[in-house]
Amino acid sequence: MARIVTVGAAQMGPIAKEETRNEVIDRLVAHLREGKRRGCDLVVFPELTLTTFFPRWFYEDQADIDRWFESEMPGPETKRLFDEAKALGLAFKLGYAELIEEEGRTRHFNTAILVDKSGAITGKYRKIHLPGHAEHEPWRQFQHLEKRYFEPGNLGFRVFDALGGRFGMCICNDRRWPETYRVMGLQGVEMVLLGYNTPVHNPPAPEHDAFGWHHNTLVMQSGAYQNATWVVGVAKGGTEEGVPSIAGSQIISPAGITVAETLTERDELISAACDLDECASYKASVFAFERHREPANYGLITGTRGVVTPEEAERIEAEHRARWEADGA
Repeated sequence: MARIVTVGAAQMGPIAKEETRNEVIDRLVAHLREGKRRGCDLVVFPELTLTTFFPRWFYEDQADIDRWFESEMPGPETKRLFDEAKALGLAFKLGYAELIEEEGRTRHFNTAILVDKSGAITGKYRKIHLPGHAEHEPWRQFQHLEKRYFEPGNLGFRVFDALGGRFGMCICNDRRWPETYRVMGLQGVEMVLLGYNTPVHNPPAPEHDAFGWHHNTLVMQSGAYQNATWVVGVAKGGTEEGVPSIAGSQIISPAGITVAETLTERDELISAACDLDECASYKASVFAFERHREPANYGLITGTRGVVTPEEAERIEAEHRARWEADGA
């Protein structure tokens, strides 16, 4: 018997700097209602869904930064989204800026949550691969200060059992790194939910600009295929506060095939009936990890952060193999 999860990818168009949380939530509620009309079980929203992409501006006053963050979830404004989804019988994934008191200090994360059909938060992820820069760089046409306003996530790439399947989450730049998908793949993930805000222009490497749409599809399709999982990638696209961002939200099968894709750069919901059992044949054959992976030879993956010489690589790999053999794996 098929395990069908009908997913709505709820692309957002631009969110203006002065747009209020309530105005944004009106748009999200419209997506939920359209998802219900289409028979969705789950609606997936983008990264930092509730506000404009504020890391494009440099702020010195912490209060100016913190106003973009949510200190509780649900909060006074977002409760309406939770209530609407519960009334409609929909699960949803939401990306937002999280401000939390943890380990005796105030912390800031770029966060995503998975909320089940009862309105309960069943999974949380905090973005690990933060792009951009930490210092003021006024030479840029616009800035990308994620390394200044957030700290790397501390929850790892966890997966969560929900809706009769196994779900994982990641955010924006995470999608470019194969380790993101593989760590979830090693936990049997069947659907990866990810949101992104990706400018068309990359100031440090403008020669990449022409390939942004291609790279977006490439990394999500390869992550899906190589880990035998559905991938749902959802954008906030269009020109926001003068900065064009790619759209191209899509739902990708475990075969690495895009089965639904947006046509616009504005608010648009696409949907697909995703059979989670389609993952099984890939997990049991070409990507049967327990039969085919050779982790004794992957020491460099975690043994170094950057590029090393061939000689250093040989040493790291030898030490890794020795530990692997000593553990009897």
